Amino acid sequence: MYRTHNNGQLRAAHINKEVTLAGWVQKIRNKGFMVWVDLRDRYGITQLIFDEERTSKEVIEKATKLGREFVIQVKGTVIERESKNANMPTGDVEILVSELTILNQSETPPFTIEDDTDGGEDLRMKYRYLDIRRKPVRDNLIFRSKVAMAVRNYLSKEGFIEVETPYLIKSTPEGARDFVVPSRMNEGQFYALPQSPQTFKQLLMVGGMDKYFQIVKCFRDEDLRADRQPEFTQIDCEMAFVEQEDILNAFEGLTKHLLKEINGVEISEFPRMTYDEAMEKYGNDKPDIRFGMEFCPLTTEGGVVGTFEPKGFPVFDNAELVVAINVEGCAEYTRKQIDALVDWVKRPQIGATGLIWVKYNADGTLKSSIDKFFGEEILKQWAEKCNSKPGDLMLIMAGQKNKTQTQLSALRMYLAEQLGLRKSNEFAPLWVVDFPLLEWDEETNRYHAMHHPFTSPKPGQLELLDTNPGEVKANAYDLVLNGNEIGGGSIRIHDKKTQALMFDYLGFTPEEAKAQFGFLMDAFQYGAPPHGGIAFGLDRLVAILGGQETIRDFIAFPKNNSGRDVMIDAPAPIDHKQLDELHLNVVIKS
Repeated sequence: MYRTHNNGQLRAAHINKEVTLAGWVQKIRNKGFMVWVDLRDRYGITQLIFDEERTSKEVIEKATKLGREFVIQVKGTVIERESKNANMPTGDVEILVSELTILNQSETPPFTIEDDTDGGEDLRMKYRYLDIRRKPVRDNLIFRSKVAMAVRNYLSKEGFIEVETPYLIKSTPEGARDFVVPSRMNEGQFYALPQSPQTFKQLLMVGGMDKYFQIVKCFRDEDLRADRQPEFTQIDCEMAFVEQEDILNAFEGLTKHLLKEINGVEISEFPRMTYDEAMEKYGNDKPDIRFGMEFCPLTTEGGVVGTFEPKGFPVFDNAELVVAINVEGCAEYTRKQIDALVDWVKRPQIGATGLIWVKYNADGTLKSSIDKFFGEEILKQWAEKCNSKPGDLMLIMAGQKNKTQTQLSALRMYLAEQLGLRKSNEFAPLWVVDFPLLEWDEETNRYHAMHHPFTSPKPGQLELLDTNPGEVKANAYDLVLNGNEIGGGSIRIHDKKTQALMFDYLGFTPEEAKAQFGFLMDAFQYGAPPHGGIAFGLDRLVAILGGQETIRDFIAFPKNNSGRDVMIDAPAPIDHKQLDELHLNVVIKS
């Protein structure tokens, strides 16, 4: 037996008990006549003591030769610590060691394996197996496991059946780029790794499974961000004989359960907002509603609020949209602080040409960066429209509607971060519904499905596909939590005729549609039930529940921003013999 207890388990109640512990050496403090060692495993840290009066000379000599991260086993007696450590669960006791076995030695680690490490991110990624020994990383992985288990338990109790779907599937042209896998036995042909199990879960509904879920790996060959990895995990769900309301109610239940079970937070309301309303109020389709700063449009049919004709201010005169946000209590911002905001929105990532400000001073006067164009009377009308009060700061942007909304939305989120309004222990869920079914792509000069080609249009809107396809709303919904989309889904098309019509509007020829999705169209001929579903991004959900937004911290072995695993050095070239077996005629550049 390597251990009778773990290193986070022993308390004062165990005093005088003989125990055996094992783990990694965290720290060594050698006073000559006495040696202390902190022994660590995933459960915690226990202090060991080697005392020349009570410990054999042989054992003490062995203890002096220990190094950081040595793997050891000790036997000894639990005794009361003279200097207790209230910050450690085991801080009332220590182990008077009688036997010490070195199970494995260790090289000096490339960084300090402590909560506050001296290792940079790249170095810790290269030695991720060492990084996992650190409590913050270890706790994140344990937290992820807890969330996944809570999901499984809840959905199982609700009658969902977990079904595994294939990883080697057929490549499809919609969505992001596929990762492809060459087939050795079928020359010149390729599998694709799934971007989602979408068609398979629909086929499970045709098969009568009724309620399906799966915690599943998915793959997308696209550019990376802090909240995106080439391989990611979904909580994938589908239900038969349901309408949108059934889906929303079911997964409000799951979200409430997770927030209560994991965070101890009870949420009673899940507001609903249409896509159009979200864009008008917040400039994006996943708004953070934990704080205000809703958009205040200053554009009217006759011009800008308070004006009735062009005022010789080209920024407004030529703008499709003039819109403001009101930042409470920030009228005292210095010129330096405001200039910093202007510089921020001019960054290439945001792309704005400038930013207009209006200060509503504490004495009731108004001052703006465009005083020579607009007098205080007009500024007061803007302040009234935006519910601004003395002490507030209005920030205004103008230009093409979609672009301006996106830019102001980014500024809103940046300011909220700077002002401490995005509190990680506050949770504000929101359903966004009634998305456009289609979106126009300027590059390909055709419509694409905003979600995917299996999404059903809202009831009664199918006819609009012939006359005004851009106005058709989808029977689709996203679940937003704290400004992050954590789940998205739709009611699916479940009859062959409508699905064929959708493929036609998306530019598929009948031959292309049959080649890509003939198996699904065929299945619809055999009694497909009405069905719909949703998929949660587990990585993102876990990060938000854990009070963070960077998913990499909650993944055991993540890729870096270039999609590389720097620990195992992947992707990597493969042997010419393998290339020949796979019938791949490639040129390997030296």
